[in-house]
Amino acid sequence: MQNTIICKVLSLNDLTDTFLSEFNRYQVTNQVLFKENHQYKMKSDHFIDDWDENKKAQVIHDLRICLDQGGRAIGAFDEAGLAGFANIDGCFFGSKMQYLELPYIHISSERRCSGIGKILFKKCCEEAKKLGAGKLYIAAHPSVESQEFYKAMGCDEAVEINDVILSREPLDIQLEKIL
Repeated sequence: MQNTIICKVLSLNDLTDTFLSEFNRYQVTNQVLFKENHQYKMKSDHFIDDWDENKKAQVIHDLRICLDQGGRAIGAFDEAGLAGFANIDGCFFGSKMQYLELPYIHISSERRCSGIGKILFKKCCEEAKKLGAGKLYIAAHPSVESQEFYKAMGCDEAVEINDVILSREPLDIQLEKIL
């Protein structure tokens, strides 16, 4: 029996200091994509992402700023609590001011591969459209698994590159989703 997932737009009141206390960001990466001569290639690269309490506090701070600036934060919940979250920045950019960034979309490690990411991504697309965006901009983790997820969600290589976003994580793959 599959868990029922409820996605909801979060308020500042939801983003308590303990919002991510049970969230497990742990991810092992063994292979990544990189761009060489205008083509994506795969290579071995082993590293682990795992958020400590300081990183979780920084993420909560980022989500609060996002809401203060007119963006959206979305939580995906099951009967055990927070299963995943994402946010849509409120600052438009691009040649036609058509982009809004999707800075965070994460599913707790023990709940991955259960469809929660798809549900959360679709909710983000709906919310971005409500805000007036024509495209979501995603600086996507280069892991093969993350890239496969975004491809399955219909994302393509970004037509316009936001250099400020690229400079934060130069190895991320810059993607977009037409809404």
